[in-house]
Amino acid sequence: MSAACDAAQEFTAMTPPDDLGPAVTPNDLDAFWVPFTPNAEFKQRPRLVARAEGMHYYTPEGRAVLDATAGLWCANAGHCRKPIVEAIQKAAAELDFAPSFQFSHPKAFELASRIAALAPGDLNHVFFGNSGSEADDTALKIALAYHRARGEGSRTRLIGRERAYHGVGFGGISVGGMVLNRKWFSGAMLPGVDHLPHTYSREHQAFTTGQPEWGAHLADDLERMIALHDASTIAAVIVEPMAGSTGVLPPPKGYLERLREITSKHGILLIFDEVITGYGRLGASFAAERFGVVPDMITFAKGVTSASVPLSGVIATEDIYKTFADSVAGADHAIDLFHGYTYSAHPLACAAGLATLDLYRDEGLFERVAGLEAMWADAIMDLKDHPLVEDIRQLGLTAAFDLAPVPGTPARRGFDAMRAGFHDHDIMLRASADTICLSPPLIVSEAEIGEIVARTRKAFDQVA
Repeated sequence: MSAACDAAQEFTAMTPPDDLGPAVTPNDLDAFWVPFTPNAEFKQRPRLVARAEGMHYYTPEGRAVLDATAGLWCANAGHCRKPIVEAIQKAAAELDFAPSFQFSHPKAFELASRIAALAPGDLNHVFFGNSGSEADDTALKIALAYHRARGEGSRTRLIGRERAYHGVGFGGISVGGMVLNRKWFSGAMLPGVDHLPHTYSREHQAFTTGQPEWGAHLADDLERMIALHDASTIAAVIVEPMAGSTGVLPPPKGYLERLREITSKHGILLIFDEVITGYGRLGASFAAERFGVVPDMITFAKGVTSASVPLSGVIATEDIYKTFADSVAGADHAIDLFHGYTYSAHPLACAAGLATLDLYRDEGLFERVAGLEAMWADAIMDLKDHPLVEDIRQLGLTAAFDLAPVPGTPARRGFDAMRAGFHDHDIMLRASADTICLSPPLIVSEAEIGEIVARTRKAFDQVA
C-alpha cells in the first residue's frame, strides 16, 4: 500500500460487501491512473477539486481556485449553472437511457435540430458521439464511406496538419500532429495519411493578437500533396480552424479560405475540428461562422453541454447525408451508415445540451465574447514584458504564452508554472509543454480578467 493510501481517509461505500467489495474501502490515490499526467508527482501533492460554481473551483479544503481554462476548454457557460443542473436532474428521473441503435428519444432530435440551426450553410445533419476523439474518428469514417458510396472508393487518403490535436483514437492520432501522441503508437496508425505544415512562425507572427497577416500561402502545400498523390486518392482534409491544444495557433488571414478553395476544386472533403472553437469560444457559434468558411463537416464536443455531461458530434452537409440515404434507396431495412456508440445522444446529455444552448442564447454569451475580445487581448499583452515570455498569441477568448524553457529540460517551465498557479496563486492554468494556455468561461468579468493576468504573472515570477 502506498504512502498516499496510508495518509488517506476512508469512506463508506454503499455496496454489498459479499458482492462488490468491502463496506469500508481505502480512498487510495494509487487506484486511479490519471490521464495525460505524471502520476507519481501528482500523487505526492495532488491537485484536487471537490466542487465548482461559476468562475471557480473549490479544493476539498474549501480554497477557491479561479478557473482560467474552463476546465479543459469546455465549461463555457461556467460551472454548475442552475438551469443545466436542473435539466440533468429532471432528465435522470424521466429517462435514464434509450437505445441508440434502431431506437431513440425526442430530445435527441430536438437537440440535433438546435445544433443544425446554429451551424452555417447547409450543415443540417448531426451524428452524436460522446467525446471529441469519437467525433473526429466518426468524421474520418464518414469521409471514407461517403466516397465509397459515391463510387470513388479509391479516395482513402486523409490529410491532417502538424501541431494538430484530433483526439486519442487511432484515426485522430494518425491525422494529428502532436509528436508524443504519435511516437508511442507509431506502429499502429492509419496508413495513407499525410500532413500539411503548421501555420506558426515566431519570426513573422510574434505577439500577434487575432489572425496573423503572414502564412496564408502555407495552404498551397495542399496543392503539392494533390500533385504527389493525385486527388482521386484523397478523401478529406481535417484541420482545427484554430489549433488549441498545441498552444493557440490562430489561422493566418486567408488560410482557411484557400483550403476551402483547393478542396472544393478537387472534390476533397474539408473537416473543421471545432471541439475547442465551437460554442462561443471565438465569439460565434462556430469558427466557421466567424471566418466565413463553410466546411463539409464540423466536429464538436466540450462546450455543447458546458462540460456537464459528455456529448459530441459531427455536423454534416445535406450532400453527405443524402449520399448515404441514396445508397440504400429502395431497401428500407438497410442501414445507411454502419457506425455508432452505445451512449450516442444519451438522454442526460441531450437535456444538458438543450439547457446549455438556452443559456448561451438567453445570456448572449457568444456576443459577449465578441464584445470582450479587445479588452481581453489588451490585458493579455500586459505580460509581454515578463522576462520568461517569448511570445503571446490570442484569438477570441483564448490566449497562449510561450515561456523560455529550462535549459536541457523541455516542458519543465510550463509544468512548474501550472503547478505554482494552482498551489500558490489560486488559479487553474493549462500547460502544453512550455506554453501556458488560457481559455476562461465565457461569463468571465473584466475584473476577473484582471485577476487572471495578475495571478498568471505571479506564477511566472515564481518559476523564473
